Amino acid sequence: MGVLAEELKPAGGAALDQVFIASGAGLVLAVVLLALGWGHRTGRMTALTAAASVANRNGKLGIPGWAALPSMVSLVSLLTALLGMYWDISLHITRGRDEGPLANIAHYPILIGLFGIFAAGVLALVLPLREKPGPAPLRITRDWYVPAGGALVAGAGFYALLGFPLDDVWHRIFGQDVTLWGPTHLMLIGGAGLSLVGMMILEREGRAAGTPGNAVIGYLRRGSMAGGLLVGLSVFQAEFDFGVPQFRLVNQPFLIALAAGGALVVARLWVGRGGALMAAAFYLLVRGGVTLLVGPVIGELTAAVPMYLAEALLVEVVALFLIRRPYAFAVASGLVIGTAGFAAEYLWTGVAYRLAWTPDLVPEGVAMAVAGGLSGAVLGVLLAEGLAGRPPRPAVSRSLFAGALLVIAGCVANGLIATVPGDLSAKVEMSPDGNAVITLSRPVDDPAWVQVTAWQGGDLHVDPLERTGPTVYRTTSPMPVDGEWKTLVRVHDGRELSAVPIYLPKDPAIGAEALPAEPSFTRPAQSEKLILQRELKTDVPGWLWGTASLVVLVCSLTLVVSLGWGTQRIARATRERPDVRSRS
Repeated sequence: MGVLAEELKPAGGAALDQVFIASGAGLVLAVVLLALGWGHRTGRMTALTAAASVANRNGKLGIPGWAALPSMVSLVSLLTALLGMYWDISLHITRGRDEGPLANIAHYPILIGLFGIFAAGVLALVLPLREKPGPAPLRITRDWYVPAGGALVAGAGFYALLGFPLDDVWHRIFGQDVTLWGPTHLMLIGGAGLSLVGMMILEREGRAAGTPGNAVIGYLRRGSMAGGLLVGLSVFQAEFDFGVPQFRLVNQPFLIALAAGGALVVARLWVGRGGALMAAAFYLLVRGGVTLLVGPVIGELTAAVPMYLAEALLVEVVALFLIRRPYAFAVASGLVIGTAGFAAEYLWTGVAYRLAWTPDLVPEGVAMAVAGGLSGAVLGVLLAEGLAGRPPRPAVSRSLFAGALLVIAGCVANGLIATVPGDLSAKVEMSPDGNAVITLSRPVDDPAWVQVTAWQGGDLHVDPLERTGPTVYRTTSPMPVDGEWKTLVRVHDGRELSAVPIYLPKDPAIGAEALPAEPSFTRPAQSEKLILQRELKTDVPGWLWGTASLVVLVCSLTLVVSLGWGTQRIARATRERPDVRSRS
């Protein structure tokens, strides 16, 4: 039965019947959305007009319906997709591959949520009738103008949705990449998270075209969008949150600081006093709620949650002195996030994470966190000043924008580059109860971790090993070494990232034989990727991988540059009527 169950899990793309069903469902939804838009613009249907009026509270919200309704749809859709993403990650960690895309229940909220984000953007495009929406509209036809923010939200949603069919193509070519950081997986996450930038631009367009509304409601709307951006940027850390990172640990402080620098600087400048704390509180409410739903309620893994409260408080303190000098404020915020914020998260990982940070991480981790905080803060201040109608000179903004992206690219590359030691092996002596004594062939000084990970057997087992000698470690709890478990010793020392397999099941779908956990054995260290992503094909030409990755990179840069263009467009259009909220 175990072999039969494994054979039902394809290792190179979904079954064609499921592809056709999913494609057909997507086509039906697209036709329905198209029909609603056509009916609204031709006057044959009034459903969208009524819905926009309700979303705008019959004009009391202060922004037109073409901005109010899409933001409501987008918020619900983002929450739905977020729940599905963390649920899906948990399922892959505990159960491995899917039997098919439609057999994974977590895929449904992801697909619904991503389509909802795309639909929100489309609604913003079709709702305006016989008017130029906002100060920076785009012309579609002779008399059809659309808000720039709506076009960006639709583009981000389409980009995220495109990741689903491309993911299946990717698996057919390269095999299953069971990692959050697979290129097509990043499309799904990035498109959803960055749609918040488009929503912010749409909100600014709506405010410029609307009437003064309730100040408290406006504050809460802006704060929730900034908090949503923090949520979206934090999804990239999910492997660390669950305790199964497949890349160097220095990536984690970098990603935390990058998210904090970008979202919290925007929050304080765009929302006003307390904006950073408001964004952090919204983040904790949403991420904490999703964590509780996926973990205790649904019964899957519980992920750790970065706090960001210390970083938010630090940003608010910096604002007391530098808020009237936004670029100095951003630089100072990025620095304190990368240093004092790093220290706060260091302490928090020791309380909440399966893999706590260690002293070995500090020198490079602080450098990466400072780089992440500064680059995120620079992008954050450019967005906030653009929304406020106070853009710097084009040459300055382009230089800062490109420089921040280059720093981010360099840090990501640094975090991904790892080596496998050729002189490391492990002798494993098993006891009948599943515990083991593990002796490395040489010492590793101040490692980030020496631990046992077992996953995809129905649960997750992470055991930081207890060191009993210069090269000797022992488990602190029994290891699972049967069934569908994949169990390995993992060693991360500086730039070295390697693993020694302890037990691997037979996998007929990829032609892999079982690797038993014998009472005593010695095995050499190898690349973690060969074990954690066992289903990857190893006979694919390198140029094909490089070309496919380059295509995804170009699409991603197109989305990011488009968001930068949209920010500059709204900044130029509102230059004569700047928003002075952030100077308080």
